[in-house]
Amino acid sequence: MENYLYLVIITLITLGIIDLMVGVSNDAVNFLNSAIGSKAIPFRLIMILASAGILCGAVFSSGMMEIARSGIYIPSMFSFNDVIIIFLAVMITDIILLDVFNYFGLPTSTTVSIVFELLGGAVCLGLYKIATTTGDWSTLSHYINTEKASEIVISILLSVILSFTVGMAVQYVSRLIFTFQFERKMKTFGVFFGGVALAAISYFIIIKGLKTVSFIDKSTKEWINTHELLLIAGSFVLFTIFSFILTQLKINILKVIIGIGTFALALSFAGNDLVNFIGVPVAAIQAIGFFSASGGNPDTYMMSELGSADIVAPIWILFISGGIMIITLWTSKKAKTVIETEMSLSSQDGGAEKFQPNTLSRWIVRGFLNLGTGISYLMPRALQTRLDRSFENERSTAKKKTQDEPMFDMVRASVNLMVASSLIALGTSMKLPLSTTYVTFMVAMGTAFADRAWDRESAVYRVSGVFHVIGGWFFTAACAFAGAFVIAYLLKIGGIITFVGALVLLALLLVYNAKSHKKKVAEQAKRKLKLAKEDIHTLQQVTEASSDQISEVFAKSNIFYKEIVDGLIKNDLTTLSMNKKLIKKFLRDLDSTNDNLYNFIRNLDDSSVKGSRFYIMSLGYLQDIVENLYVIAGNAQSHVDNNHKMLKDYQGNDLQLVASELGNWYAEVYNMYRRRDFLKIDNTMKQRDQLQKVINNLLDKQIDHIRTTENSPKNTKLYFSILLETNELISSTFKLLRLNKEFEEFKINNKKIK
Repeated sequence: MENYLYLVIITLITLGIIDLMVGVSNDAVNFLNSAIGSKAIPFRLIMILASAGILCGAVFSSGMMEIARSGIYIPSMFSFNDVIIIFLAVMITDIILLDVFNYFGLPTSTTVSIVFELLGGAVCLGLYKIATTTGDWSTLSHYINTEKASEIVISILLSVILSFTVGMAVQYVSRLIFTFQFERKMKTFGVFFGGVALAAISYFIIIKGLKTVSFIDKSTKEWINTHELLLIAGSFVLFTIFSFILTQLKINILKVIIGIGTFALALSFAGNDLVNFIGVPVAAIQAIGFFSASGGNPDTYMMSELGSADIVAPIWILFISGGIMIITLWTSKKAKTVIETEMSLSSQDGGAEKFQPNTLSRWIVRGFLNLGTGISYLMPRALQTRLDRSFENERSTAKKKTQDEPMFDMVRASVNLMVASSLIALGTSMKLPLSTTYVTFMVAMGTAFADRAWDRESAVYRVSGVFHVIGGWFFTAACAFAGAFVIAYLLKIGGIITFVGALVLLALLLVYNAKSHKKKVAEQAKRKLKLAKEDIHTLQQVTEASSDQISEVFAKSNIFYKEIVDGLIKNDLTTLSMNKKLIKKFLRDLDSTNDNLYNFIRNLDDSSVKGSRFYIMSLGYLQDIVENLYVIAGNAQSHVDNNHKMLKDYQGNDLQLVASELGNWYAEVYNMYRRRDFLKIDNTMKQRDQLQKVINNLLDKQIDHIRTTENSPKNTKLYFSILLETNELISSTFKLLRLNKEFEEFKINNKKIK
């Protein structure tokens, strides 16, 4: 038994460390988004401030550990073995859940996951105990702290609506006051804004930190409790004076707010969410300590000691946990993926969107547009013009933009931090453990909406993205409950065998996800076509980048076409489905390049603007080529998937002939663009006629077969569709070559003019 306990302790500690790492990867967006998005302070300083906040918050977190011990279930109703099973089920489920969300780059709530995992595991074993004893299902409420669980769920749901609304309102007023040219108003309104923001953030630090830290005596905590208004008022006066001094010294108060706010939210994250990662292992170690001291039977010894409010986590565990979180923060690549999601949804600029629109997002945007139209009719024209002027952003109309520009300005970043800090502090003072993820994310979305970052160009995509994330939160709750429920049941009936099997499967999943994420990131980096970069300014750079892109399209198209024909002849559904998926991905890459056309053209120098027309047209032809391929792949895959007759031998031979002829032509085109040698482009263009002649002959041949021997309408339809789409593909290729010939002549004439 003693060896078993040692194994459980080692396992839980290991799972706790892994959970810390995947948890930080997901929650880093909560406290980094405003500072990174605004680029108000250097990235290294952002990370240092966040690290300091994490370390302080970790030390302050001991008072929240009772959530893992007794906040969701009644420990006195469970035996030692039951409690250990619940803890193991929670940790295994939590790691799997957070790692999967990190992989897809979606910020989820670690608070929700831990609450519903504890609930799922406890409900499972509660039902099991009832089923094997009394059979009275109405007694399930005796096992679950239903009041606390309901309170947490309601507070989380309220935080979504409240955070978005308050963030939107505060940002709207702030923008009216400061406008986007906020520098000239900082000496007046900025002083009071700094006082309010820093007072809110400092109140947040006190409420979230000092009130829960274990080494401050009760009298001090009581004083803080009874003098909150005095603390807020005093802080406002003190920080208003402080802001005035900084303004006189020509120090940007907004940068100070962003720095302190980043520290405060990092402190909140560690102080509030550390329980989500190590609360369960700490509670398990404490449970093992109680059981070992008692010497009782693990199946009958009830864990009533875990309900004691006097239990605190050892400081050394909190320090070590803080250190692991800091290391993960600096090294995690998945954290960057999650941060990119929130940045894309709150960015002031358009461009490639991360999410696709859906019916609900279109309906909501259309409704708001109609509402806005109605309000504009009622509002005086002079007032409307004045309001619109406050939201005019000169940066959005600047001629050239670089990747180093911030996604939003420091006013919005400051509001994000101030509002999030205030709401979380308010929730904590009311003893509601609000999810920091929900609050910070929804505040960021509210401020983006109020700041008109969601304009008609991007609103439908951004709203869709918000619903994707919110839907993921509800999905988190369902998966957390179900996962912990199932794993707890398997551990209960399977014992040590299930325990070892679950750990092996968990290890395999983590390794697989790590490799897949690394591959995914590498593919995304590769797919960023050179022309999408913002460092292309001259005609020569356009030529080089365009040639590389065109050669890539022809190389891949050649491979795709041959594999489609081979897969169709062999009736290979796997190959056809894979090719269809790859071509679709390739088409999305070209679409993302089109999304960047606006910024690309704006960044060209004046002498190269006329040449951009050739690039835009070439993109259109490339898209036509890939779309033709996608139609061919889709028709072939659908034919085989529907179990229609295989192609006749002569049809397969004909298509292989076309693939061979097309492949030879495409290889020549590829080499021409790869070497940027267009001296023989006329000869290459003439090969179009030969290819189309081959296809026309095959079409005539098939018509003869229909009238004599062919008896499969589906085969005929597929065969004709492939030949006709191939003919379109050849025409698009010819148009591209002809365009390139014109482009070469344009460059020669352009040099002569110079």
